[in-house]
Amino acid sequence: MNSFEFKNPTKIIFGEGEIKKIADNIPAGSHILLAYGGGSIKNNGIYDQVIAASKDFKVTEFSGIEPNPHFETLMKAVKIIRDEKIDFILAVGGGSVIDGCKFLSAATFYEGDEWDLVAKGLSRKQEKVLPFGTVLTLPATGSEMNSGAVVTKASTREKRTFGGPQYFPVFSICDPTVIKSLPKRQIANGVVDAFTHTLEQYLTYQHDALLQDRIAEGILQTLIEIGPKVMEDPSDYKAASNFMWSATMALNGILRLGVPTDWATHMIAHELTALHGIDHARTLAIIAPNLYRKLFDDKKEKLVQYGRRVWGLNGESEIEIAEKAIEMTVSFFQSLGIETKLSDYTADYKDTAQTVYERFSERKWSGLGERQKIGSELAKEIVEMSI
Repeated sequence: MNSFEFKNPTKIIFGEGEIKKIADNIPAGSHILLAYGGGSIKNNGIYDQVIAASKDFKVTEFSGIEPNPHFETLMKAVKIIRDEKIDFILAVGGGSVIDGCKFLSAATFYEGDEWDLVAKGLSRKQEKVLPFGTVLTLPATGSEMNSGAVVTKASTREKRTFGGPQYFPVFSICDPTVIKSLPKRQIANGVVDAFTHTLEQYLTYQHDALLQDRIAEGILQTLIEIGPKVMEDPSDYKAASNFMWSATMALNGILRLGVPTDWATHMIAHELTALHGIDHARTLAIIAPNLYRKLFDDKKEKLVQYGRRVWGLNGESEIEIAEKAIEMTVSFFQSLGIETKLSDYTADYKDTAQTVYERFSERKWSGLGERQKIGSELAKEIVEMSI
């Protein structure tokens, strides 16, 4: 097992009706920026619960944070924070809203071009940040219990990651009953997102961190079991609560401890969202299987373990088990209504692989993946396989 350090300061408040505890976890007298997305929280009762729980605070609202939050939109919120002297942010939404609020936390006190926090990685050096908490409405990204985020610059069609240890939420309230109001498309996205987050930290090569593998396999098996159930009946509290906690556990830092990780799937898939506006989870489903096929020899041993332990495959050669494990993954995604080819989402894919190649080259992105093999050329080939 590799050496590691681990600290996760986020307080998780999990369960039905726990939104009422907002006031117990924000400093008295705070001026809160209540940030959310398109307004669905006003139709499902979450907004009313949040407002009731925040009645003793001064609250300024900011709505309209997009899926894959736009830098341009977030900068409008930064101005409000600075002008109104906001001292606490409350993100009410899914991963995009929470990611957006991590950017707000970073940008508030930054003097300079705020995009540099993302594009140049300057967020890691930003010491003074604005504290924030979250009310999770869509399980998927794990952003409610980690310190990373993704922001899109609409003007240049770039989707970039940033983060640092100062961007953990102070608290996150996770009430599984919110899932019953979600469209099936968003539930399917959440299941695939959590599943792929787990694979990015698991499907690499053999190592000595036995417990990490078992935890990852447990999350994968849980998502396979409850994914179809929560799709069929989002009001099933047992399925919904296990879904929500699996998504959080998939990316709260536990799985990466002491093990090699990949993340090349994400870096390539972000480009498909930036270029074509495809849902994040669906871009992962497009790229992941073909990345596994392209790097089959490197990942074969772990694919065999994955096939045997997670999918229960046996009685075949190791190569057949590994290949079947990839096909089972594709079939699982498709069973949730997630298509796995770029051409299923857009006809405008002719130049996509070349654009990905050029962007990776311009950014000097090379050495991605657990064996540091993936650069612009392999990224291009993987996209071409995914069309």
